[in-house]
Amino acid sequence: FVKKYKAKGLAWMKADGGQLTGGISKFFDEEALQKELITETGMNDGDIIFIIGDEKEITLTALGALRVEIDKAEGFSNTGEFKPVWVTDFPMFEYDAEADRYIAMHHPFTAPSSSDIKDLETDPGSLKSRGYDLTMNGYEIAGGSIRNHKPEFQAKIFELLGMDEAEATARFGFLVEALKYGTPPHGGIAFGFDRLVMLLAGTSNIRDVIAFPKTTSAASLMDEAPSSVSDDQLAELNIRIVNKKK
Repeated sequence: FVKKYKAKGLAWMKADGGQLTGGISKFFDEEALQKELITETGMNDGDIIFIIGDEKEITLTALGALRVEIDKAEGFSNTGEFKPVWVTDFPMFEYDAEADRYIAMHHPFTAPSSSDIKDLETDPGSLKSRGYDLTMNGYEIAGGSIRNHKPEFQAKIFELLGMDEAEATARFGFLVEALKYGTPPHGGIAFGFDRLVMLLAGTSNIRDVIAFPKTTSAASLMDEAPSSVSDDQLAELNIRIVNKKK
């Protein structure tokens, strides 16, 4: 299961009679070490600990997915309760090793938690963003952020993301220009109302609560879309179809 999330494998140990047994417990045979592991993890007899040794992001993603999968299989959270949770303090950036540059964790217009531009220059990887999500029972039902309103910060963020001034102006010139005239601090949030209704209705498929849902192949059965388009319609939109030679 965890290999789907790029983890190489999954190790485990079980607490039994105040000791660790099974799995890789033979590599933790010192009594003091076993007691420390049991204490630090809060294990009780019968509990199992799962371990992945890999890069931080891969490890956390794979273990998080495994946790959710076990919950689905065992129905631990199937209590009928609604438990909303605010998620904050997202990293501002994550490093893309293949592209050899930072990318925005949320989007490039989110304000950083620091008000000192030097932090963007010296240690961008440690910065938190002022983004926030509202989750409920494992589903994100809303998300938003406090937006960046300082032009010098926005320019530095674009630079960190690998955009020079010309590219930033070409792609986001309207924003760059607006920030120059002074923008008040601002933010917002957007709700996924259909997801919220899905949870309230007790279903796990969002199509169950959408009036005219599309199929898994993105076809709309009500209006039979996608469908053929006439030459007149294409001409009106200045679209020309070119068939590639095989």
